[in-house]
Amino acid sequence: MNKFLDLFDQEKPIIGMLHLGRKNSCKEALELTKYELNTYLDNGINGVIVEDYFGNLDDMVMTLEYLYLHRNDVIYGVNYLNDYKMAFDLALSYQAKFVQIDSVSGHLLPFKDKEYAQKLNYLRKLNNILVIGGVRFKYQPYLSGRSLKEDLELGMQRCDGIVVTGDKTGSETPLKKVAEFKHFIEDFPLIIGAGLTPDNCIPSLTVADAAIVGSYVKHNHKDIGTASAKNVKKLVYKVNTLRK
Repeated sequence: MNKFLDLFDQEKPIIGMLHLGRKNSCKEALELTKYELNTYLDNGINGVIVEDYFGNLDDMVMTLEYLYLHRNDVIYGVNYLNDYKMAFDLALSYQAKFVQIDSVSGHLLPFKDKEYAQKLNYLRKLNNILVIGGVRFKYQPYLSGRSLKEDLELGMQRCDGIVVTGDKTGSETPLKKVAEFKHFIEDFPLIIGAGLTPDNCIPSLTVADAAIVGSYVKHNHKDIGTASAKNVKKLVYKVNTLRK
C-alpha cells in the first residue's frame, strides 16, 4: 500500500515540480532545469516531477535523458499533461520511478470511465511503474456523478497515491478537503498537489503524507518564476519541525 512513500528515505517527502520551457534555446532550457533541480536537491527537496507545463515533448525527453544519464541518484517522476500513455512510455524509457496523472477518477462520464480504468491498470501492470493520481483535481471536470467516497475508492484501485489540490495552481489546498480525503482513504498515501507554504505545511502534512511543490518555492511565488534557494529552505525548515 505504501510503495510510493517507500521510494523516499525521508518521512513526509516533498517533491519539487520541474515545469520546463521558458527558453530561447534548448540549451538554455536545460540549463534552467538543471539550476532548478540543484536548487531543490541542495536545499532539502526529496524528489522531482518532470512536467511539460511550459515545455513540450522535446523538453521532456531532454530533461529525462539528463536525469537518466547523469543524475540517477535522484527520485524523479513524469507528468506528461493530457497524455498518460506517453507518460508511461517516457517513464519506462528513462527509468523514472513513478507517473503522475492529474485525474484517475471522477473526471469521466460513467460509460467512458470503465474503459479508461481498464487501459490505465493495463499500463500500470505492463510497465510496473507506480502512479499517483488526482481526484477532484484542479482544472479537471467532475462528470462521474458519484460521491467523493466512491470516486476515491475507485481511485485507490487505479493508483498508488491520491493527489489532492485546491481550485487552481498555486492556491492553497483547503485543510478541510485534505482531512475529508484522508478520512475516506485512511492509510492509503495522500499527497498535497498544490499551494503548500511554510504557513500551512504543518497542519496540512499532519494529515497528508507527502506534497508536491512548485509556485511557492519560485522566487516570486508564481509558476512562471525560477526556483529560489531561500524559499525552498524556508519551506523545508518548517516541514522538518513536523518531522522531528
